[in-house]
Amino acid sequence: MLNNEEKIFNLLEKMYVEFNKRFKSIDKRFENIEAELSTVKATVVNIENDHGQKLDALFDGYKLNSEKLDRIEAEVAKHEEVILRRIR
Repeated sequence: MLNNEEKIFNLLEKMYVEFNKRFKSIDKRFENIEAELSTVKATVVNIENDHGQKLDALFDGYKLNSEKLDRIEAEVAKHEEVILRRIR
């Protein structure tokens, strides 16, 4: 028959083995999560770059349209001056 110290030792040994199994399982899960996180990070970076380029193109188009409207407005203003001079 086992004495109390041996029972305690056996119980501790079983607990140690069980904890090791669980920690290994947790380590594997963290490795999987880290791999998925790396993939998500790479995808986010690609999306940010892609959207950044698209936004730059949109702002360039807006700037060109604004400049064109300014030129048209200046020409219309010149014609208005000519028309107003003829009317007076």
